[in-house]
Parts: sequence; C-alpha cells; structure tokens
Amino acid sequence: MTMLRLAGDLAVGRLGYGAMQLPGPQVWGPPANPDNALAVLRRAVELGVTHIDTSDAYGPHVANELIRQALHPYPDDLVIATKVGVARDEWRSFNAAAKPAELREQVEENLARLGRARLDLVYLRVGGDGLLHPDETPFAESFATLAGLRERGLIRHLGLSGVTVEQLKEAREIAPVVAVQNRYHLLDRGGEDVLRACEEQGVAFVPYFPLAAGLLRPGLDTSQLPPGMAPSAAQERTLDEVSARHGATRAQVALAWLLGRSPAVLAIPGTTSLAHLEENVAAADLVLTGEDRAALDAL
Repeated sequence: MTMLRLAGDLAVGRLGYGAMQLPGPQVWGPPANPDNALAVLRRAVELGVTHIDTSDAYGPHVANELIRQALHPYPDDLVIATKVGVARDEWRSFNAAAKPAELREQVEENLARLGRARLDLVYLRVGGDGLLHPDETPFAESFATLAGLRERGLIRHLGLSGVTVEQLKEAREIAPVVAVQNRYHLLDRGGEDVLRACEEQGVAFVPYFPLAAGLLRPGLDTSQLPPGMAPSAAQERTLDEVSARHGATRAQVALAWLLGRSPAVLAIPGTTSLAHLEENVAAADLVLTGEDRAALDAL
C-alpha cells in the first residue's frame, strides 16, 4: 500500500478505515455484535491499515472504546485520527460544540477512552452533513484552542472537517493544518476546490462518505432516497463496465478512482463487514487505465 506523510513526519497508508459504522443504528449505542466489530478492527490492522478515523461522538464513546479494546496496546505505526467540535443529544443529533471549554473536554475524553497520552491527529469539525445547531463561537477562537492543546503536547497534528478554502487559509494562519476531511466521492465533487487547495499546500485531503454512504454498492434499496442521491442507471452501467474490465467491484473502482484523483487523497471507507473490509483494502492495488478514468471523470 502506498503511503502519505503528514507534515513530513507521520506516515499513513493511503487507504485507511473509518470507524463511524461500528456503533449501533444512527451511530448510537453499542453494536448488535460487538465481537464482529472487534474482529473488523483487528483484521484491518492485519491487512496493513495504519490509519483509523474515529470520534468520541460516535456512539457516543462506543467507537473509541471498541478501538481500545481491539487494538490496545497499539502498533507503533498505527495513526488514530479523531474529531472534536461536535456533541450528541438525546435525539441522537450531531450538534456543534466548539466552545473552548467544550473542546478541551472532548480532547480529554478522546485521550482517556483511546488510552493515549497524545492524540495523533485531531480535526475540528466546522460544518458538513448532519450537523445541527451551529455553534456561535468564532472559528478562529475554536481552532486557536486546539492549537494551544497542541502546544501543550496533547495533540500531535491538527486537521479540519467540513471547511471552505477560506477557512483553511484562516486556520493555517493560526497553526499548521495537516489534513482536511470534507465530503467528496465519485458522484459528488462539490469539494473539488478544497481538494485542489490541499494539494497545492501539501495538506492531506480525506473524503468522508468515500462510497457515497454505501450507495456505490449494488443491491442497496434506494427507493426512499430524495431524487438525485442514488446513482442513475447510466452511472451504474459505467461503473459496472469499468468493474468488469478489472474483475473488480463498484466499491473498489470508486476507491481506486479517489486515490488516483490526487496524491493528496487519503481514503477512509468504513464497514462492519469483514468481506467488505477486505474488498476495500484490496482497492489500494487496483490501477485504472486512462480510458477508465476518463469514463469515471465524465460521471
């Protein structure tokens, strides 16, 4: 698996694992099969995954507790990234929570539940999908709080999630940013400007929902989705044609396309299926042709 270095000192495989699906439905409570969740995490590391993305808001607390139970003491090369700036309520919503005191508490909670003295990478969640009740704390004040925790040695590197090019610029004037996590996938390229800014500035770009929240896998019931969210018949045909040429799956093609889109991309597909995990990791070795990429780019 090819590697990418964050800030020149932290090497991660370009295809990692996202832990958001590990808790129960709606990212709430424990999984129905905790043993399976632990097995998925352990198998990911066995397959060479060195980058796990999580948040103490997943569960809440469940994803981090599962990661610790499955993998602690951690392999020396394992990088665990987490997100702060968001909290859950009794309705299972994700709400902005980016006041300085809230951020300090969230960092401490991540440290405690993951069993670490320092967090490898902490993203400040600013905007994006599903975030309710935006926080009125100025963005610069929130990011400066995390920069202060970095100076204290509690955080190794800082990242941003759900941001614009302008917010990336503002944050980099306060402290170094090594990664940005925005929504981006084969059928949704609204974050192209942020991706290109990251590429130019030597910042990793980590697309969340890299498989369109599962929509790029066949067989998913899309009948209840709003118009335009599910792949069209023509898009599915193109995906299937490219997949057939390589003896690959749609998901593998979509991930290979992402990794080939820019050398700055780190993909973090999540799953609770051991079979899908192995399928996803194998996508790191799939090389698309120029013809393949042209067809997929046209989608």
